[in-house]
Amino acid sequence: MTGRGAILLDRLERSRAEFGGGAEARKLALLASLDRLSLPAATQVLRLHEVLCFLRAYPDGPKLLARVEGMLGGLADRRDLRRHRRALADSGIAGTAIEFRFFWPTARWLARRWGRRLSIVWRDFDGRDQLEDLLPLLTHFGETPALDEIAYTPRQWLARLKGPDETDAAFLVRRFAALPMDEFACEKLYDRLDPPLRLAPGPDTPSRTAAKYATGAVAFQTVPLARGRPDLKAELRRPPLAVRTVSRREGQRLIDLARAAMVTRSRDLDVFSWGDPDDVRLVDCGGGLRFAVIGAIPERRLLLEAVYAFLTLKNGVPVGYVLNSALYGSAEIAYNVFETWRGAEAGAIYGRVLATVRHLFGADSFTIYPFQLGEGNAEALESGAWWFYQKLGFRPRDPEARRVMAEELRRMRARPAHRSSIATLKRLAHANLYFHLGPSRDDVIGLLPLPAAGLAVSRHLAGRFGSDRERAARVCEDEAARLLGAGSRRGWSAGERQAWARWSPLVLVLPGVAGWSAPEKKALVGVVRAKGGRRESDFVRRFDRHRRLREALRRLAVHEDAANP
Repeated sequence: MTGRGAILLDRLERSRAEFGGGAEARKLALLASLDRLSLPAATQVLRLHEVLCFLRAYPDGPKLLARVEGMLGGLADRRDLRRHRRALADSGIAGTAIEFRFFWPTARWLARRWGRRLSIVWRDFDGRDQLEDLLPLLTHFGETPALDEIAYTPRQWLARLKGPDETDAAFLVRRFAALPMDEFACEKLYDRLDPPLRLAPGPDTPSRTAAKYATGAVAFQTVPLARGRPDLKAELRRPPLAVRTVSRREGQRLIDLARAAMVTRSRDLDVFSWGDPDDVRLVDCGGGLRFAVIGAIPERRLLLEAVYAFLTLKNGVPVGYVLNSALYGSAEIAYNVFETWRGAEAGAIYGRVLATVRHLFGADSFTIYPFQLGEGNAEALESGAWWFYQKLGFRPRDPEARRVMAEELRRMRARPAHRSSIATLKRLAHANLYFHLGPSRDDVIGLLPLPAAGLAVSRHLAGRFGSDRERAARVCEDEAARLLGAGSRRGWSAGERQAWARWSPLVLVLPGVAGWSAPEKKALVGVVRAKGGRRESDFVRRFDRHRRLREALRRLAVHEDAANP
């Protein structure tokens, strides 16, 4: 039985991406046989799980999908999975535990939803001494005589402090949430403590096994996968089939699905963690491919670029994610395909990513930062990510990277089997890559020194107000309102008022703004309000239409960058 199971599993893995010509019948027969077997090794259980997840996203037909759904639904009860439960920890498979140093918003989400299944992994907790110092902040003053004198360990203290139906992790997270400080300060303090947590499995805890979103009719895969490289310029001119703004309730479900996709892969992504259920859209690209486009709540937005995260769904199954920053008709994109689906349709899906970004944000220039190419990212180096983007048409502007690229291309022409070494890929990954739909330009993310605008604001505030940044905020808000004729802000939303508070010092240091026409000033007020409005992509569109604002911010950033090399 042991040898037969291994043979069947090998055959299933080889045939998973074959479609048409009797492929479905062969897969069904293999699945039926494997469903009756108990696999002897944890690695084999994991491999079976991965094939099932792949086929769930790319089913040949309704019979195969039903078989896959049934096997995934019963996976946690399989005898071989129960036997190897400990070895499969952190796999994200239903019925197994997850251990990770979750950041504050995710830890709080887990404690709120699955607090009874959350515990501290004390063996890996390096911050126990810090926790001991923080205990007086997390407890009632009446408990201080004991805290001051009794030499319990932090673990012993939490065991005494928590409620009878509470775990140590749930108590810790809830006490942090109750601290009399704002969310940003609480987050910094908790993340510095960095407690490792364990999420025990339960019937509804996050798992890769159960991850699926009902997105309508299933697109069955009856022809070979589209594994070729797309023509990006053609893709960018082909918009998505449909973009649907979802209800707040559906938006929250999609955010929760995205957060669970990260948790089950021991990852965290800020935009998913701070996702705004009022700023979620579902983009349909056809063939069962959809993107859940998620924006951040207003208080967690950046001052300048608008950052959105996409959860990539294939027939409702999360197969990857995208992080997109947009401004100046340009976008910086981080693209990730989850390991189970790598080698399937990475290029084709990436073409649809760029088309979606162009459609929603008006971008015609795209930037890839070094981390995505392999700088400090071993996974990207091993996968040859740099050449993936280069073959799609991205190019470096850095002279040294261009020289290394030219040398490698010469070697490939001379010997087609040549592959760049890891050392060479590291040299290539040191600089950004760019793709332009139209003519190449310099006012794009990755070339514009936008962080320097923050230095200009600091110089202005330090010179006028020193340490009294609270007075600075009040004065700048009023001065910016008078300068732009903003009038009363009583009817504005909380997000719009917050955006005004954050932008007002920048407004005051923009070169030449006092000489703008009344319509231009009014339009700037609209830009700022959009930064705190329901949909941050509206801010991008308004900003990019405001030519004088774009030029003023560019001049400010370039001048400050030159003055502070």
